[in-house]
Amino acid sequence: MKIIINLVLSTAAVFAAAWLLPGVTLDGFGAALVVAVVLGTVNAFLRPVLIILTLPINILSLGLFTFVIIGGLVLLVSFLVPGFRVAGFGWALAFALVLWIINAFLGPVKNPR
Repeated sequence: MKIIINLVLSTAAVFAAAWLLPGVTLDGFGAALVVAVVLGTVNAFLRPVLIILTLPINILSLGLFTFVIIGGLVLLVSFLVPGFRVAGFGWALAFALVLWIINAFLGPVKNPR
């Protein structure tokens, strides 16, 4: 049950972030569901590998290169998921930031103590 609640809240967060940003478009709630699943999977498996591989440049940039990785992953998801389009790298970063803010507010609902 907890997985379904997390999935629905993540889908709603993706949908809300796309609604707030004019450079990000979604074709519907189904596309938002697929984006939530694919983005979660990419963040779980690919992001740690990329952060480890780019550790020297990440250290030199004081961690700011992580934003480049996150923006690139959002762009990757936009290429993989039909119905989800991001206008460019800046919009991908903005989408990730808005999604992070929404998830910060939804955190207590997703993981109650």
